Amino acid sequence: MEHIDVAVIGGGRSCLATTHALLRRGLRPVVLEASDRAAGSWPRHHDSLTLFSPARYSSLPGMPFPGADRDRYPHRDEVVAYLTAYADRLDAEIRTGCRILAVRRTGDGFTVDLEGSGRLSARAVVAASGTFGHPHCPVLPGLQEYAGQVLHAADYRSPAPFSGRRVVVVGNSAVQIAAELADTARVTLATRASVKFAAQRILGRDLHSWTARSGLDTAPLGRFLARPPAQPVLDDGRCRAALAAGRPDRRPLFTGADGSKVVWPDGQREEVDAIVLATGYRPNLPYLAGLDGALYEGGDPRHREGLATGVSGLAFVGLEWQRSLSSNSLRGVGRDAERIARRLAAQLALR
Repeated sequence: MEHIDVAVIGGGRSCLATTHALLRRGLRPVVLEASDRAAGSWPRHHDSLTLFSPARYSSLPGMPFPGADRDRYPHRDEVVAYLTAYADRLDAEIRTGCRILAVRRTGDGFTVDLEGSGRLSARAVVAASGTFGHPHCPVLPGLQEYAGQVLHAADYRSPAPFSGRRVVVVGNSAVQIAAELADTARVTLATRASVKFAAQRILGRDLHSWTARSGLDTAPLGRFLARPPAQPVLDDGRCRAALAAGRPDRRPLFTGADGSKVVWPDGQREEVDAIVLATGYRPNLPYLAGLDGALYEGGDPRHREGLATGVSGLAFVGLEWQRSLSSNSLRGVGRDAERIARRLAAQLALR
């Protein structure tokens, strides 16, 4: 069986930042990524997606985001190219097409079982598979009885397939998708509460300039949050204007379904062609399910600022509010990765 220092599970920004930090500590990580390239979930996101922060605030350690316009919000394909280039620059072994079946405790270290009967022995494990690998589909009234098309936002690519159709988009964070669809379809944004917006620019400066200057971006508030709070929709004004113009219109969540019709709270029944669920994601850590002390009953990781509380040598990187507001972003994950690498190196030095 092959023996390695640290198994880093995942292939996106969290994994790459962690690998960079571990190398700086003199450890030799091996990256284990299930997909065909080290770019995380970005290649699978919808065509019009951009980063939620400007290029000047969106770099991993050691490599600024390229481009002359530092205030632009980079497009999905730019992010994929950046992450791919970052991976190519790392002096580390990155194994793609490598799916993890299970991580098990073996003595002071771990055994990592791979799909296809492969197996590794690792002194430490970092679960850096991010927070966008497991789309969350909640139980909604009547959804199981609905006979039309249902898809999660993770499977949405562009408005073209929905042209001329009647679409209901569910979820506060879905206003960008709903507004995009409303150019070619009849769209309702269905939410339990009104949509909260955050202005992209305040007093002539980008919002991220203020969060960086105030320290809010890095404040270690994650330890005090039992559940990550809902984030407002970052908007340059266009989504707010589209919603105000009724394209899309907003309604309370439907109360049921009858075949291909949804039932609205006022009792109206309306034919709907498709429902898009923008209902978030959950940590995707099934490979840790058999590792005692790694996860809570619902599958959330047991950790304090990324370091597993019940399993020595196990850590997490890239969780929402792992330590701060920016923990699961390009601009902030490097700070968390550096802390985790420092603590893992200290743990391993004692063995």
